[in-house]
Amino acid sequence: MKKEIHPSMYKITVSCTCGETYDTISTRDSLKVEICSKCHPYFTGKKKILDKGGRVDRFKKRYAQSGGTYKFTDEGKGTPDMEEDTEE
Repeated sequence: MKKEIHPSMYKITVSCTCGETYDTISTRDSLKVEICSKCHPYFTGKKKILDKGGRVDRFKKRYAQSGGTYKFTDEGKGTPDMEEDTEE
């Protein structure tokens, strides 16, 4: 192994904005993160669905222009319902 080519390793504490801290080893001397497993919605189970800019409405409008219909189920997942032309 060549000497003096490897970066220096530091024992650091990673700090999250929620207040949680983790100890790890890194080539950086400090690390601050905005979100961690203690505050991320995926890990906490507190999902928030944000519809910024009316994405669902824009999708419905665009899909309606194509001539198809879209049925939404109770789970929020939709299934396209388009008639296919089978001319042979």
